[in-house]
Amino acid sequence: MVITLSPDLTAALNDLARKQGVAPDILALNALRERFLAPALKIQPQDEWGRGLLAAASDCGISLSNEAVSSEGLYE
Repeated sequence: MVITLSPDLTAALNDLARKQGVAPDILALNALRERFLAPALKIQPQDEWGRGLLAAASDCGISLSNEAVSSEGLYE
């Protein structure tokens, strides 16, 4: 497969690759892997309720600290 990139996308890819210290083609391949190859589930649901819960959940990419979700932290 050959993908032709627009000049602006090429420039952005080259700039980010230089900042991260990797080759542009490696950066592009990693981005495609992250986007299109689903990671394996770390949690295996045991029943229909668990499967439904995982299907409804979304990864926000962050985890709040215990203090942030404590009753005192909610009102600050």
